[in-house]
Amino acid sequence: MPRSVNSVASRARRKKILKRTRGNFLSRKNVWTVAKNTYEKGLTYAYRDRRRKKGAFRALWIQRINAAARQYGLSYSQFMGRLAKQNIGLNRKVLADLAMNNPEAFQAIINSVK
Repeated sequence: MPRSVNSVASRARRKKILKRTRGNFLSRKNVWTVAKNTYEKGLTYAYRDRRRKKGAFRALWIQRINAAARQYGLSYSQFMGRLAKQNIGLNRKVLADLAMNNPEAFQAIINSVK
């Protein structure tokens, strides 16, 4: 007797991936082999970029802190070095937010490290 194939489950698996590739261009949305490759590659990019996002935000915070510190005659590295010496434990995210949204508070921090 030949081996039976569970076509219901196979079709459901394919349908699930084709549903997730909706919105792609040309055969990337409706040809099974192309859609499967597109979907798997997309998952790889998503995994990688969740980690890259953290580095991108850190770089943005550093640029903002640097721009704000230079207005008061300090470079980023000088400012961060003095913060460490004074044991001021504010992280880059908070410092960048203060520099952007609360310049008076950032100026008070600058004055305390000068």
